[in-house]
Order: sequence, then C-alpha cells, then structure tokens
Amino acid sequence: MSENEFLLHLGDYFFLVFHTGLILFNLFAWLYKPLLKWHFFTIVITFASWGILGIWYGLGYCPLTDWHFDILRKLGAQDLPNSYISYLLQRIFSLSLAADLVDALTLGFALAALIVSVYLNFYKKK
Repeated sequence: MSENEFLLHLGDYFFLVFHTGLILFNLFAWLYKPLLKWHFFTIVITFASWGILGIWYGLGYCPLTDWHFDILRKLGAQDLPNSYISYLLQRIFSLSLAADLVDALTLGFALAALIVSVYLNFYKKK
C-alpha cells in the first residue's frame, strides 16, 4: 500500500467516525443538558449548510459528505448515493432504502432535533 493510499484510507475512516459522530450528536446531544448550547450550534450549522450552501451546491449540501466522497472516489468507489445517510446504511448495515425515504427521514429527524433544541435552549424554564 502506497503512502497516498494509506492517507486516503485514513481520511476515509476519519470522516466515517467524525461525520457519523456529528450526525449522532445532532440527533441526541439535546438529551444531555451540558451539551444543549453546543447542540443548538451544530444543528443550526447543519441546517445552514443544507440551505445556504445548498443555494449554490444543491439543497442538502454537506461539505463533509463532499470531502468524504472525494476520498472514496480516489479509492475507486463508484455509484455513491446522493445522501450520506444512504451511504452509511449501505456501508454499515448493507441496507439499501429508497432515496426519497432516506431524505424524508433525515429531514424529519433533523427538524425534530432542531425543534427540541430551540425549545430547550430558549423556551423551557431554567
């Protein structure tokens, strides 16, 4: 294995762990009160990426997905899905679901996490 190939594999595993961790953080960090402000920050940044960067790159754009998929393509991956969640379901669980279903569930769970975060950060009595 060449040094370049080693670095690509290292990048693949870094993004797999970091990006998956961020997704889980966005979904569940509101459960732990000391992380509420961080959760709000990361979920807002996520929606900003999907919406604001999405103006130029397509709705739902995520730079982490883009960078990870660039690495995977350099490693020879082909026919990567449009959604990182679809990719994770395929890679980790060998599960292939309809893209529209994955997109709807992703948006639904992310919106739920955002709503809970807004409520806990700004409306719930301290």
